[in-house]
Amino acid sequence: MIYNSFYGYAMAICDRYTNNHDDSVEILNDGFLKIFKEIHRFKPAYSDEIGSFKGWLRKIMIYTAIDHFRKNRKHQLVGELDSAVYHLQADVEGALDKVSYHEIIKFIQDLSPGYRIVLNLFIVEGLSHEEIAEQLGISVGTSKSNLAKARKQLQKILFRQNKILIAKNAG
Repeated sequence: MIYNSFYGYAMAICDRYTNNHDDSVEILNDGFLKIFKEIHRFKPAYSDEIGSFKGWLRKIMIYTAIDHFRKNRKHQLVGELDSAVYHLQADVEGALDKVSYHEIIKFIQDLSPGYRIVLNLFIVEGLSHEEIAEQLGISVGTSKSNLAKARKQLQKILFRQNKILIAKNAG
């Protein structure tokens, strides 16, 4: 019942940390396994037990995704970004309004694994670079560098997406 009730919520978290469905499902299942093993330790942090449980579940899924990243890091090749930097024009920023949640998640999934996890932990989860460095076993400088590169890579993806939208509208 817990699995079915929180599947969608947990899967949305897992999807942000991977670029393929199989990895997301692996993280989800590993996370739920941890939840079921430790559910006897769950104590609601506040009167809203469902909200408190969701927070606990979220934290477990995030840390399971971090563990998955660490375990698979040695098997992943991180490609270098092109040296070209694109400067977005004013009309490109307007294109962001036309991008759906699912497209944004897809763009984040297209990031290199190291960039994707730092971006999620910093922007979505609100961790500091010091906390990210500690969790991932990297230096603070690497965390900052990966975040900057992730932002540039996303900017490049959005630039390409905007060019596609403009071409479709012109044609």
